[in-house]
Amino acid sequence: MDEARRARLTAWLRGATGDASLVIESAALLSGGAIQQNWALDISGGRAWVLRTDNAATLAVSHGRAEEYALLHAAFSAGVTVPQPLFLCEDARVLGAPFFVMKRVAGTAAGHRVVRSETLGGGRAACARALGREMARIHSITPPRADLAFLGTPPDDPCRAFIIDQHAALDRQRTPRPVLEWGLRHLERTAPPPMPAVLVHNDFRTGNIMLDEHGVTAVLDWEFSLWSDPHADLGWLCAKCWRFGNDAQEAGGIGPRAALYEGYGAVDDSRVRWWEVAAHIRWASIAVDQAERHISGVERSLELALTGHMVPALEWEILRMVETRDAA
Repeated sequence: MDEARRARLTAWLRGATGDASLVIESAALLSGGAIQQNWALDISGGRAWVLRTDNAATLAVSHGRAEEYALLHAAFSAGVTVPQPLFLCEDARVLGAPFFVMKRVAGTAAGHRVVRSETLGGGRAACARALGREMARIHSITPPRADLAFLGTPPDDPCRAFIIDQHAALDRQRTPRPVLEWGLRHLERTAPPPMPAVLVHNDFRTGNIMLDEHGVTAVLDWEFSLWSDPHADLGWLCAKCWRFGNDAQEAGGIGPRAALYEGYGAVDDSRVRWWEVAAHIRWASIAVDQAERHISGVERSLELALTGHMVPALEWEILRMVETRDAA
């Protein structure tokens, strides 16, 4: 962060906090965050915060920072383990884009480290149960909510809404994706009946869950949240693409699926399995979009370019999963 931006941020934070002597002692860009930037701020008085703002390019389906801030507030009030939201700035003149500030929490979210550890989160089964409890708290948030009005009208049939959305996502691509279309046709043929929509995190996975040795310290990255079928979150976490190679632990490579279900409560396993197929299709579509940001020249990034190379493996898994479900 250059000196001019740092000076503007300092002035804004002094106004937001009412602390005229506030000093930013350090500001460091955190790793990760292909879509958003996260800055670790050390503030005078021993305050440890994180500032979250936009990268140069964002996905169209990603909420803005004001919306994500409102989601954090709703989750925090519902007892979900999230960083406490502190301040929102919608004035792009300060840093060039809207941002919000939240308390910094300890722990690690690095997927490859998390899935290798036998002790993070209190141990594999205990951690999976804790993740189930976090999801249940998220899903206790139901429409209508004036503070979440930007999420729009909940769909009458979340599964059908997903299929329609993914068809639209594939139609805008420059290259046909027949395997993804085939997977969507399978979802159309096997869609479960409608159920009431609830708040779904929509990116609840290994890599977005902060853990320490005792348990979950934060559920991160709420930029894709929406009203949908609660089983969508369970299917996303259990999808093989988020196990980081530790496939035996079906709950995100972290712990057993049974423990996740136990922590959550009532679960319809057949709906979860439907949403697991959906998860691979959705992630493949996102990977194509992220690669396009690099290919188009909008945002040159090796990370974005490499994301596109994940698509064939995701397509292979979709073929395997659909064939297995059709044979059952």
